[in-house]
Amino acid sequence: MIYKVSGKSGMNHNGPAAIRERSRVRQTNLEISGVKREDAGRFTCVADEIPKYHTLLVVSVSASPPEELPPGSNVTLHCEVKGLNPGSTVQWTGPDGRPHAVSETVHLQRVAPSDAGTWVCAFSYDGQTYSENLDIKVRDPARKVITSPPPRIVDQQTTYPSCDLKPHSGVGRLGWWLWVAVGGGCLVVLLLVVLVIVLCKRSRRRKRKLQKLKNGRQSLTPKKYCQCNCPTAAASPRRGRQKAKPSAPPLQPLLME
Repeated sequence: MIYKVSGKSGMNHNGPAAIRERSRVRQTNLEISGVKREDAGRFTCVADEIPKYHTLLVVSVSASPPEELPPGSNVTLHCEVKGLNPGSTVQWTGPDGRPHAVSETVHLQRVAPSDAGTWVCAFSYDGQTYSENLDIKVRDPARKVITSPPPRIVDQQTTYPSCDLKPHSGVGRLGWWLWVAVGGGCLVVLLLVVLVIVLCKRSRRRKRKLQKLKNGRQSLTPKKYCQCNCPTAAASPRRGRQKAKPSAPPLQPLLME
């Protein structure tokens, strides 16, 4: 079992199959990643106790040797189809459309440039035909590999037939120009640094002169003071001084009968 959904509880259950680690279920579809040859075979899907079957075919084509072939060499073509029913046939077809022997393996002897191209491995299953392509490259005999001749040794010195200069003469000239360019760049950078320093010092001197002139002008200006013209307050009465008592009224004569 790979995957199961319980109809009563709706819970998902993973089976013990090894392919479960490389597969996942989306809705009702099973997606397998990194397909291997051992994954080929018949898969069963049961829904509402009704089984449905699907066969997975794994096809692989290869050539031995796989690299570009020189004319006159031998090569073997392999077409392996896993999952086919017993008795199924595999047919190879050449680039010119000519069919070859009905077999999963084809041996080509003394290949020629006409054998280069796309070879097709075709097979039938369940009333349908499937195919897989394989490209074969054969080297053109007219194309020659140009190799440089080894240097001639005369009097224990290496000679170069296409050039009269020494091997490292070009490298020496290039290094000389490189050093000149580096020295000129360093000189320009040094001059820029000196110019920046001189300008900074001049700017500081100007600021100091302006500050001195400003301080001298402030010392020449007369100082101003604030005066208050407010009236003086009345003197407060002294403490301990008593007010004078009023004099007694004069005595009136007493009238008698």
